Amino acid sequence: MNYFCERTCSSPFIRYNRRMAITRRQKEVIDFLTNFTQKNGYSPSYEEIAHGLGLTSLATVHKHVTNLQNKGLLQRAHNRSRSIEVLPPRSSKKGFDRLPLVGRIAAGKPIEAVEMAETISLGDIIGNREVFALEVRGDSMRDEHIVSGDYVLVERTATAREGEIIVALVDGYDATLKRFYREGGMIRLQPSNKEMAPIFAPAANVAIQGKVLGILRKYA
Repeated sequence: MNYFCERTCSSPFIRYNRRMAITRRQKEVIDFLTNFTQKNGYSPSYEEIAHGLGLTSLATVHKHVTNLQNKGLLQRAHNRSRSIEVLPPRSSKKGFDRLPLVGRIAAGKPIEAVEMAETISLGDIIGNREVFALEVRGDSMRDEHIVSGDYVLVERTATAREGEIIVALVDGYDATLKRFYREGGMIRLQPSNKEMAPIFAPAANVAIQGKVLGILRKYA
């Protein structure tokens, strides 16, 4: 993640992604959050941020986090601990093209078709999360209706909850799409295909690359 000085390096503010100005202390907060999360696989508590930056007041930590959240550089869940996440720098490129959302379509009983003046884009689905796409090859997840040729939208993360569909790197080079389960010191990567056996590997040999948010499928 790159930060740039604003005008001169003696300025009290630092450019974030060439457009967003942040204070030096706010940059230290972002750097600490990034390094802590990469090292531990989860975000720090307010107490750990204060200790890491030599701050004596949790109120000061809360102020910096709130200011950075208001600037769109962090996000957090108010009902969960360790939920502070550094957001990727905003791109200066044009946003996702929007498509007209003209109504709802029944997959069961027919419903009245009512035209709506709304739009939808990929940005509405992924929000501010860092997301990449992968083309699926193979049938190991077919019972989840994820088949060869589909594109999965994957949120980049190094952690996952039990049962989530993840992209895992096994032994440093074999990438696979499976459901994630811990079994003692082992990881079970479970296919959604009754004809295929799960993959078992030591936890130290499995690196989570991301978790699936959704799929895209092209019919023509």
